Amino acid sequence: QVQLVESGGGLVQPGGSLTLSCAASGIALEEYAIGWFRQAPGKEREGFLCISGDGGVSYYRDDVKGRFTISKDNADNRGSLQMTGLQPSDTAVYYCASRPIWCNPFPEHYNYWGQGTQVTVSS
Repeated sequence: QVQLVESGGGLVQPGGSLTLSCAASGIALEEYAIGWFRQAPGKEREGFLCISGDGGVSYYRDDVKGRFTISKDNADNRGSLQMTGLQPSDTAVYYCASRPIWCNPFPEHYNYWGQGTQVTVSS
């Protein structure tokens, strides 16, 4: 069974940092992209960052470029999202998702999903 298990969410102060983890099983991340999505209350789920099976990185939102960094460790079969300079507008449920090889920002194109983890940025 394919599983993506997320961890690392929580409460952080404005300007702070947080790292999310996405541990995969049942698939080999050498051949799968990991996309990151977030959904704030009352808003649609948006894809903002992705790393392809071969390690190429795609940014889909200007407001995370320069603050968020995506990576994956194929040997550990784990993806990571490093977030710095967090703002209240970043508050959302964050999801990792996976599909074969190639990145795109569309939720309907992804085969597997993590359970979601809440990130709250507040003083």
